[in-house]
Amino acid sequence: MLSKRINNALNKQIEMEAFASAYYLAMASWCDQKGFEGSAEFFYNQSEEERMHMVKIFRFVNEAEGRAVSPGIEQPRQEFSKFSELFEIALEQERKVTKSIYDIMQIARDENDFATQNLLQWFVDEQLEEEKQMTTILDKLRLIGEEGVGLYMLDNELREKSTVNSGEVN
Repeated sequence: MLSKRINNALNKQIEMEAFASAYYLAMASWCDQKGFEGSAEFFYNQSEEERMHMVKIFRFVNEAEGRAVSPGIEQPRQEFSKFSELFEIALEQERKVTKSIYDIMQIARDENDFATQNLLQWFVDEQLEEEKQMTTILDKLRLIGEEGVGLYMLDNELREKSTVNSGEVN
């Protein structure tokens, strides 16, 4: 059975994952409207991945005899000033998620909650991958700039990444 403290922390994480999903959906829409089809696909997939993370935690809470709460979320931004801003925001968001996961992991360790630690270890590994992915995209954007053929090629690369990753099970 989950402690009240762990249950509350996991419900906050559920909300954070739901917000991340909505934010990525807003980013996908912006990309669609600006003609970045590959990037739109990338962000649609990111949105779905965050939703799956939310459901993974949600189910765990209920299975562990806690009480999962369906989150209400605030409306994310819908407009962005430039292409790179999407990935800067995404990296910042992923870093916030990582910090939250680490904070919950510390609580689980303090309470000797091994089941929650086991769940969270999966997320620790996942967050390392997510942050690396966004950092790599930003590094490429710094190299190629925000105009021309390089941006077109990056957009196509993100479409290919989306095609490969959409078959993964999280």
